[in-house]
Formats: sequence, structure tokens, C-alpha cells
Amino acid sequence: MIEINQLTKKFDDFTAVDNLSFTVREGEVLGFLGPNGAGKSTTMKIITGFLSATSGTVKVDGHDIATDPLAVKSLIGYLPEGAPCYPDMTVLQFLDFIAAVRGFSGEEKQRRIDKVVRDVELGAVCHKTIDTLSKGFKRRVGLAQAILHDPKVLILDEPTDGLDPNQKHQVRQLIRNLAKDKIVIISTHILEEVSAVCSRAIIIAGGRILADGTPKELEARSRYYGAVSVQLTEDFDLHRAVATVSEVSGVEVSDVSGRRHVLLPREGAQIFSKVLDLAQNERWPVAEFHLVEGLLEDYFRSVTQGANARVETSDKRTGATQ
Repeated sequence: MIEINQLTKKFDDFTAVDNLSFTVREGEVLGFLGPNGAGKSTTMKIITGFLSATSGTVKVDGHDIATDPLAVKSLIGYLPEGAPCYPDMTVLQFLDFIAAVRGFSGEEKQRRIDKVVRDVELGAVCHKTIDTLSKGFKRRVGLAQAILHDPKVLILDEPTDGLDPNQKHQVRQLIRNLAKDKIVIISTHILEEVSAVCSRAIIIAGGRILADGTPKELEARSRYYGAVSVQLTEDFDLHRAVATVSEVSGVEVSDVSGRRHVLLPREGAQIFSKVLDLAQNERWPVAEFHLVEGLLEDYFRSVTQGANARVETSDKRTGATQ
């Protein structure tokens, strides 16, 4: 288990992480979300021991990163943003080096290298130097070094950055498989990735937690939760059609594009069956009609809108702090 208690990190008079507290248990895949400058990467660097905290504690499997850093680092696989690797080494040379640093030798070292090469599909580039690889392959090399020692905790900063759709699917499946007996924390800007991979999501801004729940729970807080999407075949005054019927009073019609509209219910209201009955009875020219479960992107925007001013301050004082 990872236990973070009242974690704070300051850079001079700028507070990047502000009294953050949460726990992550084995088997959880935690999506760590926030706008640029929210404190995501700073928090991950403190957990892994790359940065020290100003105050507060981080414990991994009972070990405090401040007092027992080697024990914590032995439990963690870390893929930082940009996946820095030695560019003049071949992929195999680099993985051999990482395996040796992790304390493996002989047949065990070779077995682990062979396994991650298969898992991340690096066979085609094993003998190429890292500086000649595409961004996607460099990302996969970074992921391979993070999982080579089969860590209890995986901390991944933008793990699918630069990958094509097939590679993203493969890496996401790999993360799901790894998460069965590990703790996985993923920092990502791809909200679709959170819904696809994560069992839980935390949204932070200004170094503070704004929301914590499963992706479905956060989607349910979106103003689009329970909304109805309607695509019309011809011009039709949907605003008037809805406004004049008491059964759907309070429903807001949002014009998305052309003849596509979204009908937004009052909070907690269920309108699908009522709108469907109305559309059939009044013979609306409907081409497509479906329920909107909720949009994580919409909820993310709604809780982080005040972050932009803080990001500008962060960039001026300390550079890009994530």
C-alpha cells in the first residue's frame, strides 16, 4: 500500500503540492489527473525519491521514502515523462545495464530481459541504438526498464505518449494484466485512457485534490450524465418542442453541431423515457437517439477551470511544474 499523508512541496514561495493525502492499495490502477502545473509529476517524483518533500510523509509497503529510500526504490518501477534512456546504447545493452543495476545476473538476468522484450514487443529493434528509435519505441523501452524487476509499484508518467493506436491498446492491456497484483499510478492527459485502464481517478489542481472516485463515479458528476443525444434528419425547432411540454420541463437543449443536439436534464432527473415518448408522439425527425452516460472530460473541465491562473504563475516562477 502507498500512504501519502499531508504531503507538501514548496519551491521558494511557490507551493507545488499542498497538503496532499491519499492511499492506494494493491490491485488499484490510479489515474492521476490535472491540468499542467497541477502538481502531478512533482508528487510522483516525491513518491519515487527523485524529489524530497517540504513536509508530510510517503510510505510504500510500510517503508518511509525519507528514512528508508533504498527499500522504497527497490519496490518501484518508474517511467518518467520523456522516458530518458542512454541514447548510444542498443536496446539490449540498455536493458542488460538496468538488469545489472537491479542486481540480476546470469540466467535470471537473461530471462527477465527476454520477458520484457516479448511483453513490450521490442524484438524488431533490440540491436538498434536508442537514439535511432521513434518516439513510440523509446517509450516502450522506458516501459520495459520500469517493469524488468517485476516491481510491486508501477508509477507511469504518460505511458502511451507517442504510441500508435495498436501500441496504445497493447500497453493498456499490459498495464491491466500487471495491475492484478501491483499498485499502478498513471499520470495522463488522455482521459479516454483513464476510462479504459483505471479503477480509480484523482483530479488535482493547485496541488490539492478536487475529486476522488472511480471513472464511472466521476462521469456521473458530469452535467451530461443522463442527458439524451439527438441527431435530426431535417431542420426542426427542438427548443420549442421541449419547452412547451411539462413532462420535460427544465430540460436544457444544447446545440452541438448542425442538427445534433443534447438535452440536458436537471440534476438527478431521469429524462430518457420521457423524451423518447415525446419524440415518438410528436414525430420528431430523428435519425439517431441515445443516452449519454456522462463525460469525464466535461467533469474534469468543470472542477479545474480555476487552474489556468496558477499555471501561469508556476511557469513564470519555476518552469513547467506538473
